[in-house]
Amino acid sequence: MEFKEIIGQETVKSHLIEMVQQNRLSHALLFLGKEGSGALPLALAFAQFIVCQPSKTQQIEDLFGGSIQSDNSSTYKSPEELTHLDSFQRANQLMHPDIHYTYPVYTRKSGEKPKSTDFIKEWREFVKNYPYGNAYDWLQFIGAENKQGNITAEECNDIIKQLNLKSFESGYKVLVLWMPEYLGKEGNKLLKLIEEPPVNTLFILVAENEELILPTILSRCQLIKIPLLETKQIAESLEQKSNVDAVKAQQIAAIAEGNYREAIQLLQHNEEDWQQLVKEWLNSTLRGGPIAQVKFTDEISKYGREKQKQFLRYFNHLIEQSIRIKVVGTDVFPIAENEKDFAQRLNKIASVSQLQVLIEELDKACYYIERNANSKILFQALTIKIFHIIQNKVTLT
Repeated sequence: MEFKEIIGQETVKSHLIEMVQQNRLSHALLFLGKEGSGALPLALAFAQFIVCQPSKTQQIEDLFGGSIQSDNSSTYKSPEELTHLDSFQRANQLMHPDIHYTYPVYTRKSGEKPKSTDFIKEWREFVKNYPYGNAYDWLQFIGAENKQGNITAEECNDIIKQLNLKSFESGYKVLVLWMPEYLGKEGNKLLKLIEEPPVNTLFILVAENEELILPTILSRCQLIKIPLLETKQIAESLEQKSNVDAVKAQQIAAIAEGNYREAIQLLQHNEEDWQQLVKEWLNSTLRGGPIAQVKFTDEISKYGREKQKQFLRYFNHLIEQSIRIKVVGTDVFPIAENEKDFAQRLNKIASVSQLQVLIEELDKACYYIERNANSKILFQALTIKIFHIIQNKVTLT
């Protein structure tokens, strides 16, 4: 993964490079960024940048088997200066022997003690195709289905073993540990290694939720915060990489709210007429009565979890547009015509405070869907809540 392939995050890229050039690099970094921000691609690009640097002190073997210290320490190279190196290409393919990867895995067979290296082929393919994917995407990709992902004690032992070996070709060794939230108490095995690592060893932890990381590990890391992407950056990337027209790219980017993974998911389900589905839901909720409500609930429960989340998030997006129209108008926040019409109709049946309550309920529903809630029960309960929040049977056409 190259820095130039990463969407936005120019400030973070510059900061990381400056840390290296100015010798301010800690031996343990925590890249903390919400889903879709690009924390993993940044970590992979930075690991690649580190291992391809010339070592600051080179050992030169003399003719008699001893060694002398060389004073010809090379200055750090920029990312652009490294692209011609074989080591750079190997790192780009996740095949550099001095970059190690740890990520959640699952037990495929009873009694098995899985390690990350057992899934390295799948990992390379996943990163190539879904660099902005989350842990759920990864576990589905390797066939975990409903099984729990984990970073095991055996994995921690393997990390200790690998990082205590000499580097193969670089002056540096790097461990990229993705989703330390999946480390249980067994993560304490790594404390001494993180606190007193072998020379020229770098830990890069990549996380989404700071609160789920072991405090003992968190306290030993230098925090690098990865902000959400700008709407403009996501829209431009969709246009360039996915050949999406500018209007559609802008719409998708606005709904994604800084999450590039979300934007890709929306693009994949772009054939769905979410707005029409929202209209059907509100009509069945506010006018149709119990039979229409149950019918809609049955239909929406047949959708997969990802589609259900996209639907709820699109509904939230429409509600936010309604609030913007009512509070600041359309001059400050331009809105697509079809969404503008819908948002104005929504404003006729609910106040700003009611719309805010709706947003909270839809957010909660997304949260429960991610945690495998029964979709039929969830949508039936949500339908009843929406009815009581609005308390007005009005048809949206």
